[in-house]
Amino acid sequence: MNAIELRTSFSLAFIYVLRMLGLFMVMPVLAISATHYADYSAFLVGLAVGGYGLTQALLQIPMGVLSDKIGRKPIIIAGLLLFSAGSVLAGVAESLTWVVVGRLLQGAGAIAGAIMALAGDLSREAQRPKVMAIIGISIGFSFYIALLLGPIIAAKFGLSGIFIATGLLALACVLLVVFAVPNAVNIAPKGDTLPVIEDIKKLFTHPQLIRLNISVLLLHMMITLVFVQIPIFLVDLSWPLASHWQIYLIVLFASIVGLLVLMKIAGKYPNGVMQISVLGLALVFVLMIFGHHSLLYLIILVSLFFTCFNYLEANFPAMVSNIAPAGKKGSAMGVYASFQFLGAFIGGVTSGSISEYFGIQWVFVLASLVCVIWVLIIKGISATDRRKRYTLRIQKQTTDLAFQQLAKLDGVIDLTIVPNEQIVYLKADNKNFDIQQAKQLLNIPE
Repeated sequence: MNAIELRTSFSLAFIYVLRMLGLFMVMPVLAISATHYADYSAFLVGLAVGGYGLTQALLQIPMGVLSDKIGRKPIIIAGLLLFSAGSVLAGVAESLTWVVVGRLLQGAGAIAGAIMALAGDLSREAQRPKVMAIIGISIGFSFYIALLLGPIIAAKFGLSGIFIATGLLALACVLLVVFAVPNAVNIAPKGDTLPVIEDIKKLFTHPQLIRLNISVLLLHMMITLVFVQIPIFLVDLSWPLASHWQIYLIVLFASIVGLLVLMKIAGKYPNGVMQISVLGLALVFVLMIFGHHSLLYLIILVSLFFTCFNYLEANFPAMVSNIAPAGKKGSAMGVYASFQFLGAFIGGVTSGSISEYFGIQWVFVLASLVCVIWVLIIKGISATDRRKRYTLRIQKQTTDLAFQQLAKLDGVIDLTIVPNEQIVYLKADNKNFDIQQAKQLLNIPE
């Protein structure tokens, strides 16, 4: 990667980390720290934990599309300002209801699509996967940092301290966008990075992608559901909030070891390990129905949960990218992200509502039943293959005959032509496909 691509990768990754920290740091502490509000209820706690997911889900695609019309940086800056405003509102709120409103406003800063599109604009085609990978890794990294930092900050400065800190960090990110992130020098084809409205309806009916979209919705429903309950369990076991980060540190290390084991098995049985992971989540919820008998018992259950969660979370995006039709990757990932955030919202509301009106045990009964149904859904997902994607810039005078011949080349599985962008997207079997032959056919210079 050149200097601009490195600067792009790390500046945008840093912005992503700081923003996601603000969304995630409250998850391990809110159920405990919110008890001092006069209008406290389990339902409002669930809504506060997952509320950001609703506005994220609703605005993820529109904000991405809008960035294509008025520019990436203006949308990113506007999103960060909305996020900062929501953080400050939640930080100064004197009721849990206004904390919920602040969380909804935080989620309205849905800039993931615009960030990815800007990363694409600032990178060459050959280096784009590396840039995207660096940003993608930062997202997962931010979640684990948030688990450790959230309880520490809450213990010293309270819940409002977390919100105010994240509001200030968002403003710092605005400065990064203005002064550190380069201005676009290339324009990435929209199909690579951005959702295209015309594609979305078709992708909703894609038999493989809809299974993955439902799967990520359920996965994030489960993680939010867990974090409405686990902090309460730890306090019940006489483990103060200020020390919760120690438990999460043990859990994270244990889950990493478990993840490595699953990845080794997945080399031979990829679909089987996905089903095992979902059944592992079901087992955790079944055992939680019968209570949390000791700290060790709870650590084992949560470690198993995160082992299964991490495996699924790491593999689903790669599968979406691989299964998406040629030239529809941006749209497929936009729909996927919307389902992901919607799952966080549903998980928070479901967990809070059921625990308030029926009891915590019924939360885990429902979750375990959902996981059993989920196994049947995930069974229909085909194993990922290693098909290669190509984005080729074509000449205006390229004939329909050339495209027909291209479609008949050995190894070509799928192609999408976008004449107004002078782009051809190809998905091909790399063992049989000759890219040089395709370039010669389209008169593309070396």
